[in-house]
Amino acid sequence: MTNPDSKFHTIIPGAVFSGDWFQGSVPQNIKVGKNTRIDSSHSFQHYHSQLKLGLIIGDNVTFWRTSLAAGENGIIEIGDYCYLANASLVCSGRIKIGSRVFIAGGVTIADSDFHPLDPLERMKDIIAISPLGDRSSRPAFKVEQVIIEDDVWIGLNATILKGVRIGKGAYIYPGSMVLEDVLPGQKVMGNPAKPIS
Repeated sequence: MTNPDSKFHTIIPGAVFSGDWFQGSVPQNIKVGKNTRIDSSHSFQHYHSQLKLGLIIGDNVTFWRTSLAAGENGIIEIGDYCYLANASLVCSGRIKIGSRVFIAGGVTIADSDFHPLDPLERMKDIIAISPLGDRSSRPAFKVEQVIIEDDVWIGLNATILKGVRIGKGAYIYPGSMVLEDVLPGQKVMGNPAKPIS
């Protein structure tokens, strides 16, 4: 369903948006709250979750140019009153975002490295994912959930990496590379991100 006065669409599992520039559809295996909007089905281009529920979205959430990329066993959970603008969520296991979270443009949140860290294993992985490779022979890589609690603000081009928990009310400055947990109410900045207050 599309509001003719808006460039946003109501997210309905299985829907195809009228007037969408991208010829895609909304996945069936999602649960969506009231008044949740998205600008295009392009957000689901790399959504491949095969779980019964691979995406759970609360009420009054807005997605603008955001990529919701979930692997076969990935689940993304997003609370109420969140705004995600031109962000990228890349999930092999689990990414959980609380309520009233603002995620600015260029932000990447990833729960894995998506390749092994050992150089020899990484070369095997490159061969396996090449056009002539066998993806079923990919070596294992580490996946650790990312949890972002309520009332968090994540600034432009910040990156949140695997295994990180960001506490309630934390503030992630633009361009920060978050490799470690952030305490509730804490402000962090830099690469790697460090507390500033």
